[in-house]
Amino acid sequence: MSVEAGAGSKRRRFGNIVIDTKPLQVPAFRRLWIGTAVTAIGSQLTTVAVPKQVFDLTGSSGWVGLTGAVALVPLLVFGLWGGAIADTVDRRKLLLFGNAGIAVISALLWLQAWLNIGSVWLVLALLALNQAFFAINMPTRSAIVARLVAPELLPAATALSGTMNMFGTIFGPMAAGALMPVLGLPTLYLLDTIALVLTLYTVWRLPALPPLSGQVRRAGLRDVIDGFRYMGTQKVLLASFVVDIIAMVAGMPRALFPEMAERTFGDPAGGGLALGWLYAAIPIGSVLIGLLSGWLGRVRRQGVAVVVAICAWGAAIAGFGLAHALWLAIAFLVIGGAADMVSAIYRQSILQAAATDEMRGRMQGAFTVVVAGGPRIADVTHGWAGAGLGTAAASTSGGLLVIVLIAVAIALLPAFWRYRAGAVVE
Repeated sequence: MSVEAGAGSKRRRFGNIVIDTKPLQVPAFRRLWIGTAVTAIGSQLTTVAVPKQVFDLTGSSGWVGLTGAVALVPLLVFGLWGGAIADTVDRRKLLLFGNAGIAVISALLWLQAWLNIGSVWLVLALLALNQAFFAINMPTRSAIVARLVAPELLPAATALSGTMNMFGTIFGPMAAGALMPVLGLPTLYLLDTIALVLTLYTVWRLPALPPLSGQVRRAGLRDVIDGFRYMGTQKVLLASFVVDIIAMVAGMPRALFPEMAERTFGDPAGGGLALGWLYAAIPIGSVLIGLLSGWLGRVRRQGVAVVVAICAWGAAIAGFGLAHALWLAIAFLVIGGAADMVSAIYRQSILQAAATDEMRGRMQGAFTVVVAGGPRIADVTHGWAGAGLGTAAASTSGGLLVIVLIAVAIALLPAFWRYRAGAVVE
């Protein structure tokens, strides 16, 4: 074999492993992706700042868990309704509306922290409004992707978007942990506001994205109900939502992070690097898999891959609960993040490929409720379990419960286990 042929073979093998960047050659998708990149870090500053401020005001993981309950209701309502709206209006305009709303709420969060009002109920109220706009924004952004890239590029586009989001959830929390003692907690909200304002320009540059039917109309309750009926006829899609609910509700321990950072890993009361590392560890694993996701497109038994990945997630979270050294806790969370990213890429690819365009917004709305709402429920369950049983017991038992419930779910919905890429969805 010649030297040139050997080098070409190595490049091909490398290209089959690393993330596929071909979707970035599409200008409209590239603009959407850049907007995601700008807000990815900024939004995570607020994600860390809110529970930290609540913990500082109350000194209780139970109150931190309550943030999940407060966020859940607007996510449920506006996630489903927002997905229905995204199927009936110009998605570009709806995305502009959602981004602007989040920016305004972030500015108000900064103002209340800067004025040192000290009201935990005001923080929770602003969080609820933030999540209402987020619930409209997320399914709209996700539903746009399939209109911007060819079907064969959907797995790569999903990996690119997911990796950038996870990239932000690494550096956002780490930046929050480093900046909080220096600049103060209010500055985190301000930086998020600035990032959101900058993102409005990239969304403005997107093409118009009205419904393919050409009929722009109001979305009502009937549209939401039609989405549920459609989902009920698609067993594989339904199962993809069920397994993710199990993984997130039973296994996501993030409500325990503020208490563990201080009382297990020795952070100072004002916040420190341990808190940032705990929030960043899961996304680190996700980004590592995202950057090396070229091989994922060659796996055809995607149902099996999702199940195995979620069981690996549960085992990693159980190990995290038993860890008493920060480095070991981070290592388990990184493994969990890698497993979660594998599951997310396949589940989103199945959803994008199977749903028709007139239902895609509603399916993404349901996806938003599951992906974002599941961890909010987990915040409540883990927060109160941590307060009653201790953080180690809450996390370990949750991870083990994931594995048990996944086995039950697959026994009840075997079509998901049999699903192969490109197959007709049952």
